[in-house]
Amino acid sequence: MKTLVVDGLTVRYDDHAVLTDVSVVAAPGQLLAVTGTSGAGKTTLLWAMAGLLKPAAGAVTVDGAALRDRDHAVSEGVVLMPQDNGLAAILTANENVQVALLAGGVTPNDAAQRTADSLEKLGLTGQAEQLVEEMSGGQQQRASIARGLAMHGTIVLADEITSELDAQNRQRVIELLQAEARRGAAVVFATHDPEAAAACDAELHLVDGRAELVRG
Repeated sequence: MKTLVVDGLTVRYDDHAVLTDVSVVAAPGQLLAVTGTSGAGKTTLLWAMAGLLKPAAGAVTVDGAALRDRDHAVSEGVVLMPQDNGLAAILTANENVQVALLAGGVTPNDAAQRTADSLEKLGLTGQAEQLVEEMSGGQQQRASIARGLAMHGTIVLADEITSELDAQNRQRVIELLQAEARRGAAVVFATHDPEAAAACDAELHLVDGRAELVRG
């Protein structure tokens, strides 16, 4: 498995610094919480970790190699579960997961099995053939999580993925993220939920784009 290192990261939108001199390590087998209020920079940090944003200063590296872009991140096994689920509304839950796997080079038989397993873990077996546009917000979010988990990433980035979920499903997702860490993945979970953060091995707290607190 692989280690993702954020070293002195600064990210700017136009002339405004959204992150300033942030450093943290996402290590294999560890579940890292990124916390902070809305606008603190949590999503920006995960997007930079995913290769979607270029640093104005500092670096994001995977096993010592600087991330060039999203394609490079994907080749390194960096999986991003976005807050807005990113699903194709006109496809079923099953199709959304399988398409992502097939695009990543998974064989059709393996894609079908991994899709079924992942949807089952999220309690969505009964909704597998349902169009995403016909699913509730919570079901859509769980389908998006199922897609991300099915990718078997070496680094898993989860951005506020429990925001639409009830208490039971929120706990289910936290346990699945913990299982990803036990599998050996480096897992980063951006959340505003103190209970969810407490279930993680370590915590990076952001205030106005700066790292104010690190636990673990």
